[in-house]
Order: sequence, then C-alpha cells, then structure tokens
Amino acid sequence: MKEYIGVEIGGTKQQLASFDENGRLIDLITERIPLPNGAVDIRNWIEENLPRLMCERTVAIGVGFGGILDSRTGVSYASVHVDGWDQFPLKTWFEETFGLPTTVVNDTVCGGYAEVLFGTGKGIDYFFYTNIGTGCGGALFIKGKNYDGWGTGGAYMGQMFIPSWDGSTDVVRMETICAGSFWEKRLRTPNYIPTDSLLYRRLDGRTDAVRCVDLCLAAKDGDAFSLAEIDRWARHYAIALSNFITCFAIQRVSIGGGVANSGEIVLAPIRKHAEELAFMSVKGEYDIVRCQSMDNAVILGAAMYARDGFVTI
Repeated sequence: MKEYIGVEIGGTKQQLASFDENGRLIDLITERIPLPNGAVDIRNWIEENLPRLMCERTVAIGVGFGGILDSRTGVSYASVHVDGWDQFPLKTWFEETFGLPTTVVNDTVCGGYAEVLFGTGKGIDYFFYTNIGTGCGGALFIKGKNYDGWGTGGAYMGQMFIPSWDGSTDVVRMETICAGSFWEKRLRTPNYIPTDSLLYRRLDGRTDAVRCVDLCLAAKDGDAFSLAEIDRWARHYAIALSNFITCFAIQRVSIGGGVANSGEIVLAPIRKHAEELAFMSVKGEYDIVRCQSMDNAVILGAAMYARDGFVTI
C-alpha cells in the first residue's frame, strides 16, 4: 500500500506525518520549535526529521504552508508570522532535498480538504473552512474543489477589514483582533484583566503569560469578564464570517485551529452573532460546526493533496 507524507509549516507548530492511501495515520512528528532564524530553522527541522517517515512505500509529499504562495509553481510569497519565506522555491526545495514529487498548498486549504474528504465538509456542496490559531485563515470549497483565484489563493478571511477593537472609526484586519496570538497579546496588556475576575485570581495576577485556553476555562466556570471578552471577540469574528456566508451562500462553516479546541464556549457566540449579521437570504440555511480533524487537519489534507493533486475551480 502506498504512503504519503503530510507537512504542516506553521507560525507556531511544525508537524510531519505519514498516511496510507486511505488517509489513515501511520506516524506523526510534532514540535513547537524556537525560530530565531525564521524559515531557516523550520527547513533545518524538516530536513532532520522528515527522513524518519520515509520508506519504500512513500511515493509523494504534500505541504501545507502557512502563508501566501503560487500554487502553480510552489514558490512561497510570504508568511505573515515567520520571516524568510519571501520568494522561496518551496516545491523545488522539497523535491531536491527528499527526491519525491511534492504538492504545496496553503495550510488552511489543506485543513479544509481533510474535512471535505473525511469530516464536516463531506457531501457539502458549498463549504467554508476557517481556522483560529496563530493566524486566521479561510478556504472556500465548491463541490469538493477549492477556490484558488488566479493561483495565489482566495477567501483569505483573516485579512478582511472589520471595526477596530477600541471602538474608534478605524478598520483593521480581522486576524489582528481574532487570531489566538493577537488575542493573547491583548489579554497580556498590563491592567487589561480586572483584578476582581476569576481569571485574574486563577493566574495569581501573572497576566503576562495568560493563554486563550485560560480565558475559555474561566468563562466555562462563569467568569463575567471572560464571558464578555469572548462575546465581544466573537462578534468581531462573526462580522467577517457573516460576509462570507452571505456572499457565497455557504451551507456549512467548519472551524478548526487551536482556539476552536475550546468548543462551544467560543462556537456558540460566533453562531449567535453570525445569525444576527447574515443577510435574510441565508438565515437558517447554514450551520457552524467544529471541524473533526482538528490538530491533524493540515497534515492529513496535505497528504491527500499529494495523493490526488491540487484540483481547483
């Protein structure tokens, strides 16, 4: 039986995995590594670890890249979060380094493809996948095929403009408010978390290391500050999401990424605000769910694109 290697190149977490031709996981290597040299550190880590997954049954590599790339040539244009990927021949590097044909696709698109094949997008004609992690991505699938624009991607939901967090008339990119990395930066601002909140007490006042998961756990236990913070965050996220639902008549939205691991405490307010904001033409015609593949979504989708090729609309 043939095997395929899936690679996730992220802003925080790096993953490698081997899968059989039916999408069953064989082996996994995952690590959060320091990146003082940016992309160089990631390539060194891949070069050291990927050969451990290769065997005589390995026939191809699929890469989920966390940034903008030319899917026709496999050249990365840029990463929003990691320096050193500008105009890098990613496909060529993999093929020359490991001697296997390589397919390079945006990481969010890979995550969505895993859901189209095996999860919440299976059998859904108009499907939208989005992730909330270090950044916020988006991937639109119509009858199983990804919308890739003219070859550099589309549906970049995290880069849509929404009202700023401070209530001014400014507009900002949604990702800078809603992505986990930016959310944690905001929470770590001195004096941002009230001293009388349950969250503050649980942190023993050490708010400089607060994580999104800490906020969600406090909210689940009824902390008023944490609940209000999540609701406000969810409305900003839903502004961008409801525009996609309205414009493309999405039947299902599937949300992945680290923040989505907290489940209904974040999904329920997103649903509430999206339904308030979506146009009447789509109300009641869509649902918003948590993705099934979760932390394996990108590597699974990448491996399956290595198997199937990247077919777009």
